[in-house]
Parts: sequence; structure tokens; C-alpha cells
Amino acid sequence: MSKPCIMLAAGGTGGHLFPAFALSEELGRRGYDVDLITDMRGDRYGMGFPAREVHRVPAATLAGRTPWAVARTAWTLLRGIVRSYGVLGRVRPQAVLGFGGYPTFPPLIAARLRRIPTALHEQNAVMGRANRMLATRVSAVALSFEGTKLLAPSAANKAHVTGTPVRDAVIDWSARRYQPPKGDGRVALLVFGGSQGARFFSDTVPDALGRLPAALRARLEVVQQCREEDLERVRAAYAAGDIKAELATFFTNLPERIASAHLVVARAGASTVTELAVMGRPSILVPLPHALDNDQLENATRLDEAGGGWCIGQADLTPERLSQELERLFGDPALLARAAEAARACGKPNAVVLLADLVEELAALKAQKSNSWPGPA
Repeated sequence: MSKPCIMLAAGGTGGHLFPAFALSEELGRRGYDVDLITDMRGDRYGMGFPAREVHRVPAATLAGRTPWAVARTAWTLLRGIVRSYGVLGRVRPQAVLGFGGYPTFPPLIAARLRRIPTALHEQNAVMGRANRMLATRVSAVALSFEGTKLLAPSAANKAHVTGTPVRDAVIDWSARRYQPPKGDGRVALLVFGGSQGARFFSDTVPDALGRLPAALRARLEVVQQCREEDLERVRAAYAAGDIKAELATFFTNLPERIASAHLVVARAGASTVTELAVMGRPSILVPLPHALDNDQLENATRLDEAGGGWCIGQADLTPERLSQELERLFGDPALLARAAEAARACGKPNAVVLLADLVEELAALKAQKSNSWPGPA
């Protein structure tokens, strides 16, 4: 007989969906049914989320401080709580785990009203706004970093450092150990980021690579994410510099691409930093500027301080600076190899196991408290 259902709550961004995807894979291996509750963005990444069923409920992020903006967000979240309450009543999960962002707010509040054990997972080195509001209201808090900033002291006693789960594909490709560039052989550069990162990199990276010595340009093999509207101009820039490049708006096999890279240039979202660490790949990380909590800067700084990569602010990363950094790094394979090993030492490949263990403890707690389905608080 199959075990009871676990409900995962994650918004439609890669930073939240990817670790939820990984946990769903692990819980499935343990015999649980897993449902996903998400906002209306759904699955934008073509991942085929491993859930028995996907439930979509209204959610909104606070987009302004005006009374109208606050009221509109509150109304949407209230509708989401009501819808989530109904979903939970039908599904009757043993535990609900949220992965941050405002789309997880309605399901976790509804679960609290249903007296279902709850937990939230924070992927970044800084606690996000929604998670800060929820941390004191859930049964457990899972963290990715020791010393996560802005965690309420009153929630510290229920915090567990698990790391951020990564998908099975990341674990599989992490078995390929890093091999630095050799002699006059190929030099593989991978460049990717979210929509804003892709635009900045499209503006900066081709110019930077065009400034490299001709001998190094001839060895380059570039794989780069671009926005649709930037593809042709970036392709033309690489052709003008005689640089071999593969461009796409999104790579479904990103773990394989990371494993094949000698160096990665990327934003510093939690999933990106986690996967680079687990796979042990050196990187230049460019945090998203002007972020409210500087979460990407904190993520990148942790890896930089450990020697696993180089954190460079967007304002400082001119084409000239990037060209100099790339020439320096590609000219020192031993340095790249040391950074790869330092990055791997930061990784937590067993994060999904630790998080699944925590979820099972919550599910067991629910089963122990009552064999009957409880009503609202």
C-alpha cells in the first residue's frame, strides 16, 4: 500500500521549482504520493514535474507600497488561501512543504488552518520576505546555509541546515570530475542567467570575448543563454570574432552543459550556486544588482570566500574587465582546478536526503497525533 501524500508548494521560478522537483523525486523513491501546489505560472521550464497532480491557486507578489497595491495583493493572497484550503481538504496530505516566494504563502497558511504539519525551505543565504513572514508559523524551517541572515531568533530553534536539493540529473553529471583546459585544446565557456542576466551577458560577453587574443578565441567553444530578441545580434558578434558559439533561449539539459564547461559565467541564484558546488565547477558569478535583500550577493560571496568562484558586481564587470579575467583564468588551468575542488567541497549532494528525512518526521508527527482528519483550527 502506498504511503500518504506530501504536498509541495513552489512558485513558477526555477529557483523554487528545481529543489521542489528534486525533493519530489526522492519522496517518490520512498513510496510517497507527491502533489504540487503552485501559482498560475505553472511549469515554465518544460521539466515535466514529477507530481501525481498539480494544483494551481492564485498568488501575487507585493509590487508596490501604495494602498491600492497592498490591497490588491492581499485580496489575491486571500483568494489563494481559500482555494488552498479546499485543495488540502480534498487531498489530505500528511505534510506541506513550501519553497519560498509569495506563491507558497496561501498553501502554508491554509495548512496551518487545517492543522497539517508544515515546513519551509530557504534556498538563499538571506531569508526571503515571504519566508520571514512564515518562519514563525510553520513546524520546521530548512536552511541551505549556516548563519542564514534575517532568520527570526524565535524560529532558530526549529531550523535545520539541509542544503538545497538538486535534481537527479545534477547528481548524475556530478560524477564527471572537472578537467581543466589542456595545452592548445578546447576551452568551454558556459554563460547563462535569468531574463535580466541573459540581457546583461548578451551586451557584455561577446564584446569581452572579442578582445581576447586570436589564439585563445580560436580555442573557445561558447554556450550561451540569450533572450529571443538578442539571439541574432549575439550570433553576429560571435561570427565577427570567429568564435564558435551555440545560443539558445533556454537549455533543458543544463546539468550536462555545466559538467562540460571549463568555466561558467552566471547569475548567483540559489539553484545556480548549489548546482555549481555539487558539480564542482569554477565560476564567475554576477549577482543581480539592486535586489531587495542582496540574496544573490550573499550566495556568491559564500562561494567566493571558499575559493570556489569569483564574485564580480555587475557595475564592475565591463567588457574590458571580463576579458582580462577570462584571459587570466584560462591561462592558469591549475587555478581553475583548485577553484573546482573548492566549489565541490561546498556542495551538499545529500541535501535532498536530509530534507526528505525532515518531511518524513513531520508526516510521522501528523500520523501520531490523530488517525482521523482534523477540522479547521
